[in-house]
Parts: sequence; C-alpha cells; structure tokens
Amino acid sequence: MFCGTVDSAIDFGLEGRGFETGFLVCFISVFFIGELQKLAERHPNIHIITLDVVSQESIEKAAQDVDLLVQELGLNCLINNAGINVVANFETVTAEKMLENFHTNSVAPLMITKALLPLLKRAAAKGTGMGIHRAAVINMTSLLGSVELNWGDRAKNFKWYPYRTSKSALNMVTRCMAVDLEADGILCMGLHPGWVRTDMGGPEAPLSPEESISSVLSVIGGLTEKDHGSFLHYTGEPLPW
Repeated sequence: MFCGTVDSAIDFGLEGRGFETGFLVCFISVFFIGELQKLAERHPNIHIITLDVVSQESIEKAAQDVDLLVQELGLNCLINNAGINVVANFETVTAEKMLENFHTNSVAPLMITKALLPLLKRAAAKGTGMGIHRAAVINMTSLLGSVELNWGDRAKNFKWYPYRTSKSALNMVTRCMAVDLEADGILCMGLHPGWVRTDMGGPEAPLSPEESISSVLSVIGGLTEKDHGSFLHYTGEPLPW
C-alpha cells in the first residue's frame, strides 16, 4: 500500500515502475487532478483523494478515506512530496512569505504523517525490520535545505529564504519523527529528488521526471534500518545536514 501527496509532473512517473499491483493512493490538489485521472483510468488500483495540505480538516478527511481503502492492511509507505517555492531574497522576503512556505513544506508533512500514523502502525505490526515492506515515511526534501552546503560558492545561487529554510525545517521534522517512530518499526527519512524539469523546477533543470522518479524509487525500494533518520541524494548517497 503506497500513499503520496502529488503536486507536479514528477509524481506521474510512477506508471510502469512496479505499482501495477496493490493499492496506490494519490493525494492531489485540484490543479493536477485531470492529469492523474487519465492515469487512474489505465490502472484501476490507483485511487485519487483530493487533499489541501494546509487544511487540517482536509487532512483528517483524507486519512479517513485512506482507512476505508486499506482497512486491516494498513499503510506501508507514505511519501510526502507536495511542496511550493515562494521565491524571495533578503530584500524581498516578508513574514507572510516565510509562513506560507513553511506551512506547505514543513508543517504539512508532519500533520499528514500524524493523521496517517494509525495506518502506518497497523502495517508495521505485521512485519519485522525496516523498509517499505513494513512501514516507511519518505519526506521529499532538497539539498537546498542543507545548512552545511549553503556556504561559499554554493551560497551565491538560489537565495530563496522561504524555500531553503522550509526545507531545513523539514529535515529537522524528519529527524524528530525518526526518533519518535523508531519504536514502532516505522522507517523515516528525507530524500532529495534532484533538480527536475517540473512546474516548480523549471525548464533549465537537468533531470527529466522519468530520470528522477526511476532513481528515487530505486532508493526507496532499497531502504533498510541503516537508512532510518537519514538525508539522502536521489543517487542514494548521504547528504550533509
């Protein structure tokens, strides 16, 4: 049972990637529902649930809908992928822009995970070890959230205060959840999908959605106990916090 928030073309690279069996639930905003519906028509195991990630009421309703779908099976893998980039440098950043980016990129993954935790625990109770075969939470983050990498020449580009700090916060949320979910056998980690040619990544990005999702799914499929609480590149290599 896979469940993930969907917000861009990267998510639609799932087709033909081993998700033809079992449940595949996609939380999606109304802006992308038409594209995903076409995919669902070809794969009856895909279930679409509309979700506003900044609405607690919407999150709780979505969790109830997933519960009705999975029942006693529980939830094996949650991928928190929805994100936004509120572009603002030191001169243009405002408190409102910071909070907008934090709500979607940092707070929403935490609230969604909390709402789905009973389903993750239900799946985790049926297995041993750690990984998506049991229960896992994958937070799609960014190397732009790395504090260590934002120095020297690397700090001269992408001076996006709201986005960078929201991803740094997500990294801490991931580490905190990893501590709290470990006793239940639920793996939790952060994964950088690369700079991808999506609506947010733009046409200059070096990776196609297909290239990114192929690598991302390969990494996710190979996660074990050693990756719990980690921050990984889409190649599987560790990234500095």
